[in-house]
Amino acid sequence: MRIESIKIENFKSFKSLELKDLPNLGIFVGANGTGKSTLFDVFGFLSDSLNHNIKQALNKRGGFDEVISRGQSGFIIIELQFRLNIAGKNRLVTYHLKIGKKEGKPFIEREILRYKRGSYGSPYHFLDFSEGSGFAITNEEDFDKPDEELDREEQKLGSSDILAIKGLGQFERFKAANAFRNFIENWHVSDFHISEARATQDAGYAEHLSPTGENLALVAQYIYENHYDLFQTILEKMQERVPGINKVDAETTVDGRIVLKFQDGSFKDPFIARYVSDGTIKMFAYLILLYDPHPHPLLCIEEPENQLYPTLLNELTEEFREYSKRGGQVFVTSHSPDLLNGAKIEEVFWLVKEKGYTSIKRAQDNQFISIQYKQGDKLGYLWKQNYFSGSSPR
Repeated sequence: MRIESIKIENFKSFKSLELKDLPNLGIFVGANGTGKSTLFDVFGFLSDSLNHNIKQALNKRGGFDEVISRGQSGFIIIELQFRLNIAGKNRLVTYHLKIGKKEGKPFIEREILRYKRGSYGSPYHFLDFSEGSGFAITNEEDFDKPDEELDREEQKLGSSDILAIKGLGQFERFKAANAFRNFIENWHVSDFHISEARATQDAGYAEHLSPTGENLALVAQYIYENHYDLFQTILEKMQERVPGINKVDAETTVDGRIVLKFQDGSFKDPFIARYVSDGTIKMFAYLILLYDPHPHPLLCIEEPENQLYPTLLNELTEEFREYSKRGGQVFVTSHSPDLLNGAKIEEVFWLVKEKGYTSIKRAQDNQFISIQYKQGDKLGYLWKQNYFSGSSPR
């Protein structure tokens, strides 16, 4: 599963935005304040809404009035399209979420999952809820049955601010809802903090790096014990990119905590994580994330260039691309020409903010950039020279 298009209305600086034909790797650049973090926050908002409810997800961002675009009234709309295989048939599924406010409280005005049952005709609603009540189809994979013979199950949710996919998505009989819920639950929207990644952890178990990275030692231990070949690949990459590092261990201390130790070939004793450089910790965390045995279906990373040496960024772009080929779509925001120099033109977007609202442009749609790229110019250099119109802070 991957996101093919996204439509946003009235979400912070995105008054009206639609992106189609999204690539496996998308790199988004732009000046500070243009909305790069806001784009990723759309995915974070959906994840928070699924894990909790709409009200809590909005309150985390200051409430409905802070999230809805300035000067706008009405509804916040988020719409995603993604591919899904149902009973051997590939379908383009649309998820539509419309959020409003009534009597001072946010509510879900409409939540829909729809796709075409056949090659022709209009998309059919397999889940349709409004203000806490609605229906879902339980035999949506019976493509030979006419619409009127599909089994419709009426449901009432506990509140009008709860996503229907949260409850119904637990059950496999609701195929699209179940798949979409699992899809969102496995997104990784990074909020990485080096200080947290340095910390020791109580002995435990973790298969995937958390958004903040505080369980880095536990995940390293898991990969070492269960996917040794992958851990060796990670170590080889570390040796190529961090001078002197020839070994990384996740050791259990006498008081039952897990600590990362980095061995420098020039010294007898290893360095505990809290004493190595920010760049070393961050590179190790990215490699742990990118060589996860089970890739996240969506990986969002903000400004990976921070604390990393510029010459490493071209290789990092290639590793993002390879990760996306293994099944995990990757979206990255950046201010780095070096990272952008490793990108393909169809992967690059730039954000422009005008009159308080953000629009997003594609590099491949700009004739001048496209011509220069085909003639051998690198995208990072073109961006640095302000050929990405409106992306410069000046």
